[in-house]
Amino acid sequence: MKYWLCSLLIAFLFSSCVSSRDILVDNQRSQSEQKIAELEKAIVPLEALGVNRRQNEITSARQMISGMEREASADAYFSGKLIAWSGRLAILEGRYSEAVRLHRQSNSVSPGNVPAVILGVRLEGDPQKRLEIIERELALTGQRGSGIGELNIERGRALIELNRFAEAAGAFDIAFSSGLEKVYSDSYTADRNRAWELRNTSDIASGSLDLLGRETISWSGCIALVKNETQLFRFITGGRNISDSELFTRLVDRAFIPFSQDITISEWPNTRPRPDDAVTRAGAAWFIWHLYAEARADRGLLSRYSARYAAGANPRSPIADVPPLSPFFDVILGCVETEFFALPDGRNFRPSQPVRGAELLSIIKRIDN
Repeated sequence: MKYWLCSLLIAFLFSSCVSSRDILVDNQRSQSEQKIAELEKAIVPLEALGVNRRQNEITSARQMISGMEREASADAYFSGKLIAWSGRLAILEGRYSEAVRLHRQSNSVSPGNVPAVILGVRLEGDPQKRLEIIERELALTGQRGSGIGELNIERGRALIELNRFAEAAGAFDIAFSSGLEKVYSDSYTADRNRAWELRNTSDIASGSLDLLGRETISWSGCIALVKNETQLFRFITGGRNISDSELFTRLVDRAFIPFSQDITISEWPNTRPRPDDAVTRAGAAWFIWHLYAEARADRGLLSRYSARYAAGANPRSPIADVPPLSPFFDVILGCVETEFFALPDGRNFRPSQPVRGAELLSIIKRIDN
């Protein structure tokens, strides 16, 4: 009986110790994963920004890593991830040799951890070679089930660089539906949307591609896109090759480019627009609607909406931030009703915001067709 009681007591004490140890290990792992998640939230947006990344945020992320290194965990998996994220930050800092060293170290500590895999992808400069690495890793990921989302983010980025936009949009959609942290969709939705806009532009002129990736476009850029990708200027060129500068002058003289992009003005200024002026949504609406009216041979479109909404003693506007007596009233309403432009919040046009090259190209292609 005494032997049985002693055995029972020893078994109870052993199970209690094991249980306490397991709980302690689980808590440590949970805390480690939480720290890595915070680091991920800090670095992923910086990677997405590319050349526009902010130095103060890079410095802050480096300080986070330094603090975690001082609290170094005995958990090899945590250490391997931390080293890999440090390497990814080193790329942003321009320290490529250090990033290569950290990539090797991360894999030696914890082979195959996802941040290290992504670090290896990002260390390859050739997008075609990156894509080949990613495809191999995805084949393996299908078996082990981790990293699908992160790898598809990288796949989307590489495909954009290769101008394979439809495939890129699909890769981002797979990534966003894989259960990734919200920071990835916040950081890369703009890239996904740009790829979707460009999905049917595999045949565009090489000189136009640079314009499509920009967040803003100038009047010169608008003219270049229309000239290179459509026949919408035939009414002014007669099929002859006219320089972009001459086209700009003719378009201004014929009111296809407005003297001002301020929708609140009541009279046009005396100063002429410049070819390098950034185009706003209001200016783009003016340009597009005039091209549309010319293509349709219907100049009545240019006053179609003011006759309906702005006439009478109490003129009204169905768009909250477009005054009914604005010279831009007809062109903006026309572009919205024809679905060339959407109202971002369902009520406002936001006329002073810049227009992107990809957005403009998708509209002029519709008019040309």
